[in-house]
Amino acid sequence: MGVHSGEAIVLGRGVRRAVGVLAAAGMLLLLGPAAPGDVAPRPELLPAGAAEAVVPDRVGTWNICNPCGSGNNFGRATEIATYAPQVVALQEACVRDVERIRAHLEEVYGLVYRVEYGAVLRNWNRCGGLPWWPGGYGQAILSAAPMTDRVSAEYPDGGSEDRGYLAVTTLVGGRPVRVFNTHLAERRQAEVRAAQVQVLAAEVARHDRAIVLGDFNAVPDAPELAPMWDLAADTDPGCRPAPTGSAAEQDDGDGRIGRDGRGSAGGCAVTTDWNRKFDYVFLRDVTARTFHVRPSPYSDHHLLYADLDRGR
Repeated sequence: MGVHSGEAIVLGRGVRRAVGVLAAAGMLLLLGPAAPGDVAPRPELLPAGAAEAVVPDRVGTWNICNPCGSGNNFGRATEIATYAPQVVALQEACVRDVERIRAHLEEVYGLVYRVEYGAVLRNWNRCGGLPWWPGGYGQAILSAAPMTDRVSAEYPDGGSEDRGYLAVTTLVGGRPVRVFNTHLAERRQAEVRAAQVQVLAAEVARHDRAIVLGDFNAVPDAPELAPMWDLAADTDPGCRPAPTGSAAEQDDGDGRIGRDGRGSAGGCAVTTDWNRKFDYVFLRDVTARTFHVRPSPYSDHHLLYADLDRGR
C-alpha cells in the first residue's frame, strides 16, 4: 500500500493569531452573519501552553457528542488547535460539522487538515441536510498528512444504531501506520459490542503496526474488549484489565466501575463526564511517551491524546 509523504501547512503562533484576526474579519465581510446553528469565527487566543504547530507524533480521539449542537463547532476547532495532533479521530461526527471545524482550523488557526469520512447512516435529526438527502453521520479522521487505502465498513449488527469503523494509512511521527477509528454499540449492548470487536480485531491483526482510536462504550475490564487487549496496549500504561474477579474493578452491568470509582484497572484516567473510561488509544507495535485527557465543555467525552515514541 502506498503512502505519500506530506507535511501540515502550519504557521507560528504569532502569525496564526494575526491570520485569525484577518480571516475572521474577512469571513464576516464576505459571508455576513454565521450560518444558523453555528457561531461566527472569532480570533480567540489559544491558552498558554498550546501547540505552536501540528505535533507530528501526536494522535488523539474525541467523541464530539451528537446531538450537542452545531454551535459548538468553533469551540471544538479551538480544542483541536490547542493540542494540534497529527491525527485526530472523531466519533458522532456529522459531515457538515466536521467541514466547519476544518474551516475554522484553517482560517482562524492556520492548521490544514485532510479528512476521510466513515459515515454509517444519514440522519436528518442528527445532521440536518435536505429531507431527501440527510447529512452523513459516523466517524471522521483528520490528518495533517495525506491518507491512503481508506476502508469504511459497517458492523453486521450495529445494535440500536448503525455503527462501524474507518481505517486509513497515513504518517505519524514520519512513519507510515494503519489508523483505525471506531464507535461501538451503546453501553447496555455488550453482546453486540463483542461481535463488533471480533470484526475490528480481525482487521487490526492484519497489520504489524496499527493505532486504534475510538469510543468503545466499554470499561477496560469488559469481557468484550479482550480481543483488543490481546492485540494492543492502551496508551495509558496503568490501564489494563484487572484480574478476573477483582472486587475493585467489577462492572455493574451498565458500564460502570465498582467501588473505587476509577475508570479502569490500575486507576487509569476516566474519559467521560460520568467518570468512566470508554475512549481508547490502542497501540500495536507502537509505544507512547505520554498521554493526556482533556475535559471539554463542548462534549460529554474528553479529548484523549498521546505523544508517541518516534523510535517505534
